[in-house]
Amino acid sequence: MTVRHVRPEEHDALAALTVAAYRALLGPEMDAGYTAELADVAGRAALADVLVAVDGEGRIEGGVTYIPGPGPMAWFDGADEAGVRMLAVAPTAQGRGVGAHLVADCVARACAAGKARLLLHTTAPMTAAHRLYQRAGFRRDPGRDEMIGGDLLLLAYVLDLDIDG
Repeated sequence: MTVRHVRPEEHDALAALTVAAYRALLGPEMDAGYTAELADVAGRAALADVLVAVDGEGRIEGGVTYIPGPGPMAWFDGADEAGVRMLAVAPTAQGRGVGAHLVADCVARACAAGKARLLLHTTAPMTAAHRLYQRAGFRRDPGRDEMIGGDLLLLAYVLDLDIDG
């Protein structure tokens, strides 16, 4: 498994994979605006690091957006913080470590940049993601939870990074 930046010719494939992964968890009635946001890989790639996990045959098995610091797409202000958004694993590839590879790459990027914390949000139905984040060392941070649209609670997770060593 290789994790690398998404290529422009892969934007549509990653968009379809991301929407399919989220729809499988959140249901077919997923908000149209959110669906469009998930599908806008080109827009994200212009603002942040969009990464893909590719198998040995070149198939995209998952993707994630790494937010290197405050600015576009960030929901945090700390210069010593980075974020993870829109982690998605193809439904056919789930349970094979794809998500763990993507998270590990984001952690490595944050550590290399000297960040103190890596932040992310998830939803209550994404229980497999919760387990993945906890195995990677993330902890719940209810003080950073967000309510979207008055009815969607985003659960915050934080990974404190060892920037000294």
